[in-house]
Amino acid sequence: MNHPIKSPTCHPFRFSEARSLIADLQRPNQTIYWVDFLCSIILGHLTLHAMFWAPYFYGFTPWVIAVIGVSYVVTVVLYMRALMFIHELVHLPEKGFTFFRIAWNALCGIFFLVPSFLYYPHVDHHRRKHYGTDHDGEYLPLSHRSPWLIVGFIVQALFLPLLALLRFAVISPICWVFPRLRPFVHRHMSTMLVDPFYERPDASPKLMRIVIMQEVLCFAWCVWFLIRGGVMRDRWLDPFWLIAYSVGVGILILNEFRTLGAHRWNNDGGEMTFEQQLLDSVNFPERPWFTELWGPIGTRYHALHHLFPRLPYHNLGEAHRRLTEGLPADSIYHQTSEVSLTSAIVKLWNRARGAKQSRAMMGSHERATAVGS
Repeated sequence: MNHPIKSPTCHPFRFSEARSLIADLQRPNQTIYWVDFLCSIILGHLTLHAMFWAPYFYGFTPWVIAVIGVSYVVTVVLYMRALMFIHELVHLPEKGFTFFRIAWNALCGIFFLVPSFLYYPHVDHHRRKHYGTDHDGEYLPLSHRSPWLIVGFIVQALFLPLLALLRFAVISPICWVFPRLRPFVHRHMSTMLVDPFYERPDASPKLMRIVIMQEVLCFAWCVWFLIRGGVMRDRWLDPFWLIAYSVGVGILILNEFRTLGAHRWNNDGGEMTFEQQLLDSVNFPERPWFTELWGPIGTRYHALHHLFPRLPYHNLGEAHRRLTEGLPADSIYHQTSEVSLTSAIVKLWNRARGAKQSRAMMGSHERATAVGS
């Protein structure tokens, strides 16, 4: 772990040097986790229902429309923050956070049809030999593909809420009746991912019990969600469906933009060195009052997270400050920061466009060579 990673232009990077600077920041504070999560999810539920009930009591007056608009933005931001705790669940210690995991699933994961089992393969994203390869379900070589793939990555947010409903309202009970379908569903339809061709490893019996338990809860929520309008308001089209869908799409679009900025997406197959992995990941330390809205729960320090995956989110800001001040000026860590999410995505777009132009020129050259021969 302490072997230097040399670069021709940068100071050799040593884990021991970086670790010594943040050694006292490794322990997660349960109080911060509980207060942050509960405030985010409860306030999010309140603003969501404010969007729904305000027109019933006061009609669609201009001020009510303004309240709905503000409530929508606040709901998306709060729910995004609450949902991103799923990332922490993977890295938190097994002991001491059992009730927090249960509470997160009960108040958030099941509610949004993103139970925690969907994110268990995230650990492969942090394996040195898996990062950026076919074994990493959270990576695509976007810098080497058509810019339209970036557009498609964002547009898919329009369909993902419906696919989630299909997964737990239809496919889950089918698997209970026809268990032979379970291996295929587990490999291809049971993971939060970036790469649609990723295949999840087979589950252990213990994991499958967790999967089925969370599936049952999601199925029960789907049934209530689909019949609540007819039961409570005698309507075949529940207005709450439209609100839930719009909020879901808003959260997904925000998260898609966040994901595009989390990496530089430069790997085009094959195993990367640690130095390449670190430089392929991005920190956004500037304007925390704004970046924390789209990159909550430490996700705006993604390069730092890849350096120390178990560092709790509430200490990432202090850890980044110490590393920035304590590491040599020519350390590669300083190259992981971007000024803004917009600049990072623009650079990604330009790299993808440049790669497309290079492929077109290469194709023209090959055709000209073929004609000449």
